[in-house]
Amino acid sequence: MFAVVRTGGKQYRVAAGDKIAVEKLAGEAGETITLDDVLLAGNDGEIADASAVKVSAEIIAQAKSEKVLVFKKRRRHNYRRKNGHRQQMTLLRIVSVG
Repeated sequence: MFAVVRTGGKQYRVAAGDKIAVEKLAGEAGETITLDDVLLAGNDGEIADASAVKVSAEIIAQAKSEKVLVFKKRRRHNYRRKNGHRQQMTLLRIVSVG
């Protein structure tokens, strides 16, 4: 069985056993959380009732994503700014869908 869940403003297609990286969620490594915002659910090509489906996930780790460089420059004005950003993220293992 699979489900499409929304968390952190993004949508993810998940099934039992999948590992996903989402924007930071509250909790420590080893805790179990429930993803309640299920948009779609299905099984073998059949669409199921998404309101009755709950997705349970285990937090693997709290981490940072890869660095994104922000570089600003204005021609002929000797203006250059270099900045970096690493987004906080949570690694999840989907335990069950259903």
